[in-house]
Amino acid sequence: MTSDLLAPLDLAFWNIESPQHPMHLGALGVFAAHSPTAGAHAVDLLAARAVTVPGLRMRIRDVWQPLAFPPAFGGAARQPVPDFDPLDHVRLHAPATDFHDVAGRLMQRPLGRGRPPWEAHVLPGEDGTDFAVLFKFHHALADGLRALTLAAGLMDPMDLPELRPRPAETPRGLLPDPRRLPGLVRGALADVGQALDIGASVARATWDVRPTPALTSRPTGTRRTAGVVIDLDDVHRVRKAAGGTVNDVLIALVAGALRRWLEERGDSSDGVAPRALIPVSRRRPRTAHPQGNRLSGYLIRLPVDDPDPLTRLGAVRTAMDRNKDAGPSRGAGAVALLADHVPPLGHRLGGSLVGQAARLLFDILVTSVPLPSLGMKLGSCPLTQVFPFAPLARGQALAVAVSTFRGAVHYGLIADGEAVPDLDVLARGLSEEAAELVEVSGS
Repeated sequence: MTSDLLAPLDLAFWNIESPQHPMHLGALGVFAAHSPTAGAHAVDLLAARAVTVPGLRMRIRDVWQPLAFPPAFGGAARQPVPDFDPLDHVRLHAPATDFHDVAGRLMQRPLGRGRPPWEAHVLPGEDGTDFAVLFKFHHALADGLRALTLAAGLMDPMDLPELRPRPAETPRGLLPDPRRLPGLVRGALADVGQALDIGASVARATWDVRPTPALTSRPTGTRRTAGVVIDLDDVHRVRKAAGGTVNDVLIALVAGALRRWLEERGDSSDGVAPRALIPVSRRRPRTAHPQGNRLSGYLIRLPVDDPDPLTRLGAVRTAMDRNKDAGPSRGAGAVALLADHVPPLGHRLGGSLVGQAARLLFDILVTSVPLPSLGMKLGSCPLTQVFPFAPLARGQALAVAVSTFRGAVHYGLIADGEAVPDLDVLARGLSEEAAELVEVSGS
């Protein structure tokens, strides 16, 4: 039985999890239904196809390999399950009037750690005209790009970018070629210098920071989700009129929505500039296999305290340009790269401490999840909307994920259910902010 050692960042995600702090990502897809039984038929399709997707058979098991190079004390590996039963992972629920209400309750449940850590929950619509599927994948099993590949394997055949085979490497756990040792030493020294640079940036980023109380929460284990759809053409019009990138506009919309949310709550936005972590993938889409999180990130301050939408957009653009000039391997936002410098046993022993440290580094996660521009179907039911959900860091109240799908931007909001009972207000604020930004930009 073959196994694949977890990469350092995957191992970190596996070890920082707790019942109050699940580390799975999710996506809620909404499908147009051709009959009231479409949801039940979707369960049959998903279960039958899950057997054919090798990545869905993988569970995560502890491994101890003292003779490996490097030694894997306290590590973990993905291993195929010989008696895989897809019906343990695909479930049909009662008809729902509000998909997000059910999705929030399902997202708060940790995935089982003794079996392949993924689930697909089918939610029939109460009126029979649509149904939804909530996919959950543990972040140690798959990042956003890999989760897309796994989920796409359960859909009807579609044209996805062909994955190029990865160049042959020395298998993990074997001694390297001695001829490569000088290069490995030079690389190790460079890695140490990079780690010190990132560590210094992290220290500066956490020094004299004013917390944003509305975005801070003790972990309750509860979850609430919401989704917002915005016309991509509107985003492009704003970008052309005000400059910057599509991503700059999408981040600025989050800043404006947070301002509206705070004001409706009766909280002051004066001086509020929460630190947003913007993950950056270090892996090319065409080399997305095999699995393994390869992430860095940018850290910016969201100009929530600025009352002018265009000025907010300009501030986001400036901050993102500065980050891009420095590159994704430097600065406090690249803290995920430090996982590569921690031995497996360190991840196991220090997982809880690392999880608690997230709120010291950033206040909110704003991440982009790539989706194919082509349409997808399950059976004969087309996918009409898809809302991504990011893992919620310990001590934080809110995370934002965004995807572009078939001419629309889909925001997926996930929050601590007790800390943010008014998540619908924030969702409405995103729509209102988009409309105002279109108006004031003259687009």
